Amino acid sequence: MTRTDTPPAWDERTQLATFLDYVRSTARAKCEGVSPEDARRSLLPGSPLMTMCGLINHLRWVEYYWFEVVFLGREDEGPWTDEDPDREMRIAVDVPLPELLAAYEAQSARYRELVASTGLDTRAERARGDLGHPDLRWIVLHLIEETARHNGHLDIIRELLDGTTGD
Repeated sequence: MTRTDTPPAWDERTQLATFLDYVRSTARAKCEGVSPEDARRSLLPGSPLMTMCGLINHLRWVEYYWFEVVFLGREDEGPWTDEDPDREMRIAVDVPLPELLAAYEAQSARYRELVASTGLDTRAERARGDLGHPDLRWIVLHLIEETARHNGHLDIIRELLDGTTGD
């Protein structure tokens, strides 16, 4: 998939889907050429779980949670527990980065279809605290924000690892 933030059409759904794919592609681009050892390295003393593997796995599971659990109302089968709410980041260092990226991309393809075939005003099956039952539009916007924020983390980690910078 080509990494672009220019939508092929200017309707709302296409713009939202394009930006979500763009931030997903940016996350993958930040990981290109990273060694297996570096993908698992923690460089931020105050955030020991923040590794490239951990962030990619986190992004994957955040999308799973919002689309599968909240929007579709399915059972939560995520890796987190009450005792270890950040477990998806902890266990990621035991999985090769290419495998995490492939799982993230395969899952993104499924959710791309969901966004393309569902009305943006469709409400989530599950309520989420004070948010109530968000619509699909809000969920996509939230995932764009979440992914973009973590792309900043990936950018910092990559620069600290090997000096690579860029958009």
